[in-house]
Amino acid sequence: MHFEVWAPLTGHVAMRLDDATYAMERDPERSGWWTVEAPAGEGSRYGFLLDGDTVPRPDPRGRRLPDGPDGLSAVVDFEALVQAVAPPLPPPHTRLQDAVLYELHIGTFTPEGTFDAAAARLGHLTALGVTHVELMPVCSFPGRHGWGYDGVAPWSVHEPYGGPAGLVRFVEAAHAAGLGVVLDVVHNHLGPSGNHLPAFGPYFTDAHHTPWGAAVNLDMPGSDEVRAYLVGSALAWLRDYGIDGLRLDAVHALADGRALTFLEELSGAVDALAADSGRPLFLIAESDQCDPRTTTPRAAGGLGLHAQWNDDFHHALHCALTGESQAYYGDFAEAPLAALAKTLTRAFFHDGTWSSFRGRTHGRPVDRRRTPAHRFLGYTQTHDQIGNRALGDRLAASLSPGLLACAATVALTGPFVPMLFMGEEWGARTPWQYFTDHPDPELAEAVRTGRRREFAAHGWKAEEIPDPQDPATRDRSCLDWSEPEQAAHGRLLDWYRTLVALRRGHPDLRDPDLASVRVAHDEERRWITFRRGDVRVAVNLSPEPVTIALGRNGVRVLAAWEPLEHPGPDGRIHVPGESAVVLGP
Repeated sequence: MHFEVWAPLTGHVAMRLDDATYAMERDPERSGWWTVEAPAGEGSRYGFLLDGDTVPRPDPRGRRLPDGPDGLSAVVDFEALVQAVAPPLPPPHTRLQDAVLYELHIGTFTPEGTFDAAAARLGHLTALGVTHVELMPVCSFPGRHGWGYDGVAPWSVHEPYGGPAGLVRFVEAAHAAGLGVVLDVVHNHLGPSGNHLPAFGPYFTDAHHTPWGAAVNLDMPGSDEVRAYLVGSALAWLRDYGIDGLRLDAVHALADGRALTFLEELSGAVDALAADSGRPLFLIAESDQCDPRTTTPRAAGGLGLHAQWNDDFHHALHCALTGESQAYYGDFAEAPLAALAKTLTRAFFHDGTWSSFRGRTHGRPVDRRRTPAHRFLGYTQTHDQIGNRALGDRLAASLSPGLLACAATVALTGPFVPMLFMGEEWGARTPWQYFTDHPDPELAEAVRTGRRREFAAHGWKAEEIPDPQDPATRDRSCLDWSEPEQAAHGRLLDWYRTLVALRRGHPDLRDPDLASVRVAHDEERRWITFRRGDVRVAVNLSPEPVTIALGRNGVRVLAAWEPLEHPGPDGRIHVPGESAVVLGP
């Protein structure tokens, strides 16, 4: 087999393969690259010795780390692996415009916390009607349990989840069930423990400061190879595992001053792979910039990503539901229904407006004539918006079933591509808390202390904050699969299924024309209604019933959280408290 590694700053490189050591030679045609041919096969363990190292380091492009990030890499034969699982199945070809995504964390979706256990629950998702599973990061990180954002090996798969073979089985099972698979990947930083990349080359730079320290090197000397490393890992997920799209974590934190940005380069490479493979691959950005250029096509001067999370929609809806006004919610809390109405029609609330949270103006307007609504994802809850709360409490911990139904109605009938967070569809009572499993005791204590210090500034006592390192914190965060069988939870689950079916069955609810959305609201009486083509949606967040004038349009009730009459001849409808209704011809 051929082995190679980029190590431009070293004077000597050797490879330890099983019990043998092989000297590597410089590649005369590629600066900084070292190569060697050696006998190896599936499962062979290997690592690299740099300038007299006595302990080999794992391959930066290694596909499997059986013993974790500090152990040796293992050879993976993908062709044999895929053939051993099942004959390759064609992935679903659902357009992003028609998608409903479901964010899922492998380690807590089931108590077992494995790909195989998650695959056994895919029938629940097909019955729900979603089209894609969005997996939180699965690349290798130290310990067994964690969110995945402290990964240190962007080409490998976390072994406790099931490693590469487990991910192949999961993707095949999802495709067999008619579900696409989206994977969350992190390019803006690597975790604080188990990161061997700095020993190999200039993967990081002190020229830029990030919340995680030195920035990933995207624009300094050596950055061509660093970009190729990250682009290559992204393409490997799509090509080798058959994954259908990637979610890019916090792209606003990518420090990149080059004329051709990394994100443009990545989107161009993914579009080329999509054209070559005939598969509709896509990239979804997480960005807090409120910048429509993120998803503007490259030919029109944008970055060319295909969609982005819309936190402004979430924040406005959250404030309308809860009345919270702390931190970034303060910008939305003064008139939350007006903020929600703006996001439903213009995508961003901050489109050049003042942000009290930031102390400056923020964002850029969306050109509604040229920007389809499916460039944005809309959601009521995400891993961040739950897990970054002190107690990891979901909306279900504080809202009535009726308000949960109202939230679902806005997200699933609104103009954006809906995304659910695992368990929200039945109002899961389990929290989703911040948990880690750092083997390094000093790092573990620093994370524990830092978390408690962070929330102490907001009035929380240290003993009230769950210990991220306590295994019980992860265990509490696992879904309770007995809940959907309970009547109270089952009713909400049925409502979600009804809304997803309505979205699938009514093209007006998937119309990408933002400019055609019409909204009316009453801040004092706490109701909002919007129109999507011939479909009307009315939501009453007040505990008191309200009467809303829809106009003389002949619509009838298609679905309602609480029983109610069709609108009268005058076009008025009486909506019970904390309830929602969808109407159509």
